[in-house]
Amino acid sequence: MTSNRIIPCLDIDNGRVVKGKKFLDLQDIADPVEFAKKYDQAGADELIFYDITATTNQRETLFDLAKQVSEVISIPLTIGGGIHSMDTIQKAFDAGAAKVSINSAAVKNPKLLQEAAATFGSERIILSMDVQKTTSGQWQVFLQGGQKNTGIDSIDWAVQGEQLGAGELVVNAISEDGVKNGYQIELTRAIAEAVSIPVIASGGAGKPEHFVHVLQEGKADAALAASVFHYDDIQIPALKQYLAESLSIGRNNA
Repeated sequence: MTSNRIIPCLDIDNGRVVKGKKFLDLQDIADPVEFAKKYDQAGADELIFYDITATTNQRETLFDLAKQVSEVISIPLTIGGGIHSMDTIQKAFDAGAAKVSINSAAVKNPKLLQEAAATFGSERIILSMDVQKTTSGQWQVFLQGGQKNTGIDSIDWAVQGEQLGAGELVVNAISEDGVKNGYQIELTRAIAEAVSIPVIASGGAGKPEHFVHVLQEGKADAALAASVFHYDDIQIPALKQYLAESLSIGRNNA
């Protein structure tokens, strides 16, 4: 049984909410504080703040901006991007994060997950992974905005992440990002079946049915989306009502 959480994501670049496709062609969309208020009032279950260029540009996360976001919402906030040390994890919590999302730094230093979980609690540590299918047919973990293939199998990494202490996973399907053709069900289900911690599906939401598919067939615990919410293609209250009805019917027919 999934929790069916709906989680909007704010991808931040130069202090603004941006969105592209497959991690490319980023377009400026809005002020993050205003969007945070919008999603809080709309009934989102959580909110994710990703500083998407912090790691690439080797700078600190925009913690001041993240703090401004945390101060206008009542729902849990996850901060990610540029989280690479115990110090930056602490800064994220000081900025109002309920959880932190660690991606590149965990690949480079897996013990960071272990130390963070031991210090702050697994429930506050999310392992995020950017995944793409290679020519060999294997789902592998990528870094640097999807440009660098680590050669690491995504399912193996998910299992290891759980063993190291991550309390939750975000699985970003690079090929589906911003395309709106649906979540990557095969990938999400394979990872969800390999671990016992919650999996948040990311990449591909285009219509309400896609959320139902990934929560049911993909066995995700939660669904993250950006474009469909940013452009008002889908309204969160209507989506949650649709999910309540659709998933209830699905369970009754099971």
